[in-house]
Amino acid sequence: MYFRCARPMTSCRMFQGLENRRRNVVSWNVMMGGLAENGLWESSLELYLLGKSEEMELVSASFTNILGACGQGECVSFGEQVHSDVVKMGFASNHYVCTSLLTMYAKCKFIEGAERVFEQVSDKGIELWNAMISAYAGSGSIYGALDTYKQLKIHYIIPDSFTMAHVLSCCNIVEVLDLGRLVHADLVKRPIERNITVESALLTLYTKGGLDHEANLVFSSMTGRDVIAWGSMISGFSQNEKFVEALNCFRDMKKDGLKPDSDIMASAISSCTGLENVNLGSLMHGFVTKSGLEKDVFVASALLDMYSKCGFPDMAANVFSHMPFKNIVSWNSMMSCYSRNDLPERSMETFYQFLEYGLDPDALSITNALVAVSLLAVLVKGKTLHGYLIRQGILTDIHLENALVDMYIKSGSLKYAQNVFQKMCWKNLVLYNSMMDGYGSHGECWKAMALLDEMRNTSIQPDHITFISLLSSCNHSGLIKEGLDLLHLMKIEYGVEPREEHYVTVVDMLGRAGQLDDAYALVRSMPIEPSKSIWLSLLSSCRAHHNVDLGEVAATELSKIEPSRGSNYAQLLNIYGEAELWDSAAKLRALMKEEGLKKKGGCSWIEVRNKVGVFYSGDSSCPLTPQIYGALGSLRRNMLKKESCFDIVKALLSY
Repeated sequence: MYFRCARPMTSCRMFQGLENRRRNVVSWNVMMGGLAENGLWESSLELYLLGKSEEMELVSASFTNILGACGQGECVSFGEQVHSDVVKMGFASNHYVCTSLLTMYAKCKFIEGAERVFEQVSDKGIELWNAMISAYAGSGSIYGALDTYKQLKIHYIIPDSFTMAHVLSCCNIVEVLDLGRLVHADLVKRPIERNITVESALLTLYTKGGLDHEANLVFSSMTGRDVIAWGSMISGFSQNEKFVEALNCFRDMKKDGLKPDSDIMASAISSCTGLENVNLGSLMHGFVTKSGLEKDVFVASALLDMYSKCGFPDMAANVFSHMPFKNIVSWNSMMSCYSRNDLPERSMETFYQFLEYGLDPDALSITNALVAVSLLAVLVKGKTLHGYLIRQGILTDIHLENALVDMYIKSGSLKYAQNVFQKMCWKNLVLYNSMMDGYGSHGECWKAMALLDEMRNTSIQPDHITFISLLSSCNHSGLIKEGLDLLHLMKIEYGVEPREEHYVTVVDMLGRAGQLDDAYALVRSMPIEPSKSIWLSLLSSCRAHHNVDLGEVAATELSKIEPSRGSNYAQLLNIYGEAELWDSAAKLRALMKEEGLKKKGGCSWIEVRNKVGVFYSGDSSCPLTPQIYGALGSLRRNMLKKESCFDIVKALLSY
């Protein structure tokens, strides 16, 4: 009673006051089991040794209790000593003791020991078979668990609900739906089909496998739908991106009068995220607050993810700040949230706070930090992070290495990106695309082309992003013929249908080369409707090459797509001005004034002493504006002086 009421010290005092306790084996067993149940497994092991020294008469319950304590503490060495005692005392054939031995080895992650116990028992009961299936499943050896189930069937052992629930869970993990259906067929023939645990496992199998019809049949036939059953349906729908069905199921569960748990609320919130419905997500947030689940780490993480993906970083930060326990997943989510919403500075600040919090970053933490550095293009911080992960011995994965390559490319260091790329043992499509883009942006088009051949040799199939990178490389290097060949071959040879981005790149490539008629012909022959990006690219090329007629055509098409965007008219205005068509420029300026159209100012940024400064065209809000313009004026005067000196020297030399 005292153990069950979490009063172990009171139990210990009573035990110490017992007379003739050496003969009272029941009290010893209760003590060993009770100490382990209250988390005092080490005391349980000490008591076992004390009992042996006092020559206590051990029974099967003694071994099951002490083996449970060994499993709780994952103390396999002590468990092996108990195993020796089991053999010496003649309990090696006892079903309960053997099951406890097998379970102990499984909890200690020593699956070979569990297999040895299982093989040594000749007359195996269903409990031992279940323990072996559970041991394989717990160690991640799912196919071992399924093979054990097949052996059980071969030996004509009748499975129980525990067996079926575990086998169905294994089928779900490895997505073996056919075997799951066979198990379901066996269940129909047996009364254990009505077991709520088995039915919930069936629901999980069918919903996660996308078999809605079968899941609904099982669900509709259930007489007692508990929270687990509803949770299986909602979670399955959500994971299969059937968000509307998941939310409808959540509504029906509430009508049934059941209170959702944290797992169900997390799935419902994730469904709102999938629908990008922040209003419905906010209602869920209110329901979570009223039900007291806001402090749950899984629910809070789902809310954080929802606000992040819907573009509300401040709301995500509010949820994060109210989390009583912040695990590494929540910190990573917050960093990712800021980067996703174009707030890389705050992402880096969160990373530094995370380190001050005392947690050790994992590969995802460093990946998120590198994404933020890539957005800022701050090479020094990127190198610092790279050195940190090497010093800390953080295990890298393909995503982290991709982020490293991307960071070095976007920070302008192609050499470092190449070093990381070449040292990687395993490369995926994302990495090849990043490296091609890097080569292209640095004018190394032929190296980018060579990577396409390397991909072909490694059987990696290129996608549309691959060809965007390659076409951009041709664009930057002025390789017109190669770019047009790529646009032609990508569909014929690689089966990749050209998209808008590909046509934009090729139009820009032709426009840069002055082949405006070819660019316009390509726009007119496209199988898709030209977008604003294509017309804007053509308009920019017309300005660069002073083609007024085609520039008017592009500007007219742009004004149809975005009539309220002033920058489209500003481009044409510049064309008129450079061509000295003042009447046309005046009419266009009057039209822009009449419509109230203005061009938004551009911006640029620079890193100085680990701080990033952002400057907007025409903006004088920066407190250092007078000093900045003073320095610019000084530079201009010096340049003019040097230019006049150069003219004097040139005149003297010619004289």
